[in-house]
Amino acid sequence: MTHKLVLSLLSATTMTGMTACPAVFATHAHAAEDAARPDANEAIIVTGLKPDEGQNRVSQGGALGAKALLDTPYSVTVIDADDIARRQANSIGQIFANDPSVFSSAPSGSTNWWGTQIRGLGVRNYYIDDVPLLLYWGGDFPLEPIESVTALKGLTGFMYGFGAPGGVISYQTKRPTAEPMLTTEIGYRTNSVFYVRADAGGPLTRDGRLGYRINLAGEKGTAYNQAGVNRLVGSLALEYAFSPDLKWYATGTYEDSNLQHEPFQFYWASYDGTALPRATYDYDKLNIDNSYYKGRTLATATGLDWSFADGWSARLTYGYTSKFHGSNKMFVYMRNHAGDYDGYAYNFAELDKNHFVQAMVQGDVITGPIRHQIVAGASFQITDSAFGYSDEDYYWGNDFNGNIYEDQPFRVTREISFGTDGWPTRERQKALFLSDTLHLGEHLQAMLGARYTQYRLSDLDGDASVDSGYRTSAVTPTLALIYKPVPYVSIYGSYVEAMEPGSRVGGEYANVGEVLKATLSRQYEVGAKYEHERLSLTLAGFRIERANMIDRLVEGERRLTQDGLTLYEGIEAIGNYRLSDDLKLGAGVIYLDPSIQNVSPGNEDLRGNVPAGASKWQLTGHAEYHVAAIPGLSLHGNVRHTGKAPTSDSNSLYIPAYTTANAGLQFDTLVGARKVTFTGNVNNLFNAKYWTQTNIGEGINATMSVRLSW
Repeated sequence: MTHKLVLSLLSATTMTGMTACPAVFATHAHAAEDAARPDANEAIIVTGLKPDEGQNRVSQGGALGAKALLDTPYSVTVIDADDIARRQANSIGQIFANDPSVFSSAPSGSTNWWGTQIRGLGVRNYYIDDVPLLLYWGGDFPLEPIESVTALKGLTGFMYGFGAPGGVISYQTKRPTAEPMLTTEIGYRTNSVFYVRADAGGPLTRDGRLGYRINLAGEKGTAYNQAGVNRLVGSLALEYAFSPDLKWYATGTYEDSNLQHEPFQFYWASYDGTALPRATYDYDKLNIDNSYYKGRTLATATGLDWSFADGWSARLTYGYTSKFHGSNKMFVYMRNHAGDYDGYAYNFAELDKNHFVQAMVQGDVITGPIRHQIVAGASFQITDSAFGYSDEDYYWGNDFNGNIYEDQPFRVTREISFGTDGWPTRERQKALFLSDTLHLGEHLQAMLGARYTQYRLSDLDGDASVDSGYRTSAVTPTLALIYKPVPYVSIYGSYVEAMEPGSRVGGEYANVGEVLKATLSRQYEVGAKYEHERLSLTLAGFRIERANMIDRLVEGERRLTQDGLTLYEGIEAIGNYRLSDDLKLGAGVIYLDPSIQNVSPGNEDLRGNVPAGASKWQLTGHAEYHVAAIPGLSLHGNVRHTGKAPTSDSNSLYIPAYTTANAGLQFDTLVGARKVTFTGNVNNLFNAKYWTQTNIGEGINATMSVRLSW
């Protein structure tokens, strides 16, 4: 007769900024997998906090190559698939709910239209399996095929080349498994969204040299905010070992999404007053029934990993990514405390395509008493962007006005075209990079690195490129010192520069189509990381200098221009402490002191102001508890406080501070000798009503699912 053996697992605390991964059944533990099979003699239930590698986890950091997080002189947060599944996260904001430095103003069930921030700066850089993907007008990637999501905070010029200085959001897709596996999941989100998922993997050949992983998912229904959700996702990963030293891999993910009648996106530039209207979750009054945002996203990558000598490896990567979006999306300019607004319909399509090639070599060299960790490589990237800014394909018009507390009868009746023939452009980046981490004895490391990038922006005429005269080149260095008095403590200081390419101004501005010049940013950071026994802790102090973008009304027209310098100075601290084998607590805080400096005479009134959207305070707290009396049951919860933030550089109007709480449970058991996982979560547990910079808040909503391991 099958009997249960209850095991308590002691856990090393999680990596810096990462919430605990509470898979009460250790999903990848072979004993648990064997127990779930019909012919197993014993069923083993594993309870307690799951061990992980903490700061010793090896992360692929662009041109830094593979490095343990403890040896990375920057602040990094990694969230894995177990934690995403446990909290049933489905947006960037939910993924990083326990990291105070990563924030999204876009609630779940809405388009993440420029909503993500790291340390108060907007995020523009997204990578899928180390390949760049433009998510400019909807910055969320499907999570069903994802193994982990990484946030690299701050400037990324050396690691990734030209890009915005806010940081990088990097996704890694699930890879083939050594043993056959299959899980299926059925879930429900309020109000009436149903979803199904399947995840399968294993070897395809008897010798195990060729493996696969496939994920399929679908989601349809009406979300808590009355948005219509309709998504299909599919992904495939393959790996083949030519030999133990030479391996080939390929990944591909495709998503087709149609988000219908989501609530308005809000702007505050025309607001008269200093206090916001009362937030309302009567979502039916905050949408247009036949509005929508359609997106088709494709991300592919393939490459070779070759260990060609003792301590030396090479990686060759090619990737192609694309995203098309067609927007029939509604924006409103709030006017006053009574809730009146001017409503604008926005029809706009864009197709972005990336081709990316990178070759990288990494290894060790000994010169006398010094060990050198060398990373060298070259990359080439072509980005084609096609915009729908012609008269036939683009529309921005004041089609409706109203009040957020009243019904809005407007419907779109005109024909909508989603052509992408207006202002097609091509960006080229060619780069060479080299870094050397010098191990100066047992305790001290010095890192020197530089990337040389040639950047060119061209207009396209059919398939031919026309030189627009917009080109530049830059050397972006990085310097760092790391002192490790003991193996589990790292004290570091780093300096890095980044170039941000000129961006084309969007259609909501009067100077639509204008290309802004490339700018240089700098970051200085000092910090410490600790990972030992029950405590995980990270501290960082930073200063980021970035060219300022000013969004303001000029003679009644909204314009986006460059002027002055923005300083983002701050301190962040994130810690986790395991009080017992079954209880873990965590907390985090970021204090940001941002300001606008060095403005031209025409903008002197902005000097010293806080940049738009930047909160001075963000605080998080979370807990995880495994109920010893009920093997397989775990409880978790978190609280996040977001400080007030100005809606514009003028600081005349602020989004008020707000606090939200989430709670959930996960229960693993056996049903007919199969492992079954029941998961449930409630977001915004106390239904706090709040505004964000771009949206109305996320009202209370729940998710439930059942996952079966075959």
